[in-house]
Amino acid sequence: MGAAALDKDLDDLAATARAALVREIQASGAWDDDPVWREAFEAVPRHLFVPYYHVAVVGGYERRWGESPDPRTRERWMRGAYEDAPLATRLRDGELLSSSSQPSLMAKMLAELRVEDGNRVLEIGAGTGYNAALLAHRLGEDDLVTTVDLEPEITESARQHLAAAGYHPAVVTGDGARGVPERGPYDRIIATCTLTSVPRAWLAQCNPGARILAPLATGLIALTVRDRAHAEGRFLHTPAYFVPLRGEARPEPESVHLGAIPRRARDHELFRFLLALTRGSIDPQEAFALWEREQQPERQRYGITVSGEQEWAWLDDPEGPYAWPLQ
Repeated sequence: MGAAALDKDLDDLAATARAALVREIQASGAWDDDPVWREAFEAVPRHLFVPYYHVAVVGGYERRWGESPDPRTRERWMRGAYEDAPLATRLRDGELLSSSSQPSLMAKMLAELRVEDGNRVLEIGAGTGYNAALLAHRLGEDDLVTTVDLEPEITESARQHLAAAGYHPAVVTGDGARGVPERGPYDRIIATCTLTSVPRAWLAQCNPGARILAPLATGLIALTVRDRAHAEGRFLHTPAYFVPLRGEARPEPESVHLGAIPRRARDHELFRFLLALTRGSIDPQEAFALWEREQQPERQRYGITVSGEQEWAWLDDPEGPYAWPLQ
C-alpha cells in the first residue's frame, strides 16, 4: 500500500476515533449543562496536539509516535490519542511535567466554566494547547484566549500544535501564579494544574462577576470574583488530579502520619480529599473526627473564601463552625 493510501487510512481512523470519543463524552454527561462544547470536541483534532506521548509499561514508559515508520505503531498512536484517558506528554528524569488531560474531564471543566460569547479567558497551564484550541473554537475569536506556562519548551510546542490546527490564541511563557495582567481583565480563569491556595494576582486581573475554576486538593473549586480582593465558591462533586502549579515558591507539604486512623478512612477517596484540604491546618485525627461526625461529606459541601489577605476553606458555611486557613 502506498504512502498516500496509508495517510488516508490514518485520516479516516482519526475521524472515526474522534466521533467515538465525542459519543463517549456525551454518554458521560460531561457537557449536559452546556452542550455547545460538543461541537468544539467534534471540530478540534486532538491527535495534532499529541504528536507523541508516553504510555506506562512495566519498568517505565513507552513512547508512541505519530511519525513512526511502522504503520501499526502509527495506528496505535492514533487510537490512543482519542481514548478518553490522560496522556503523558512530557517527562523529565521519569517525572511527569505535562500531560493532555482526560477529555471527558476537560469537557466537564469547560462546561462548568460557563463561558459566554465575548468572554476573555485565561488558562493557567498550556499543556499541549488542546484546551486553548477548544476555548478558541468555542469563542470564535483567538484574541479572547490566553494560555500561560512556566516552561518555554511547553509553550513553544503548544504554539506549534495550535498553529497546525488553525488556532492562534496568545501563548505566554511565565509564572501562571502571577497571571498575565497585560492581557486582562478576564471574565473566566481556568487552571489545569493543582493549587494549594488561590493566587491573589488572579483576582486582581478579573472583572467583577468573573468565574475561576481550578483544581485544589483533589477537587475542583469554582469561585465567583466579587472584586480584586474577594472571591468565594464551592467545590464541584468531581474528583480531579493534576500536576502541581509550578513557579512561585511554595513549601513542600509535610508528610502526614495516619497510623491511628482506621484503614476504611485512610483508603476513602473523600477522606483523602479532606486531608489534602486541611493539610497544615488541622491534625489528621481532628479531620477524621469531623469526617465521621458529618457523615463523610461530599466535596460539594466544602468551599473556599478569599477576603483580602485571608483565605480559608470551610464545610457548609463560610462563617460556620468548620473553617480553617489554607496553607
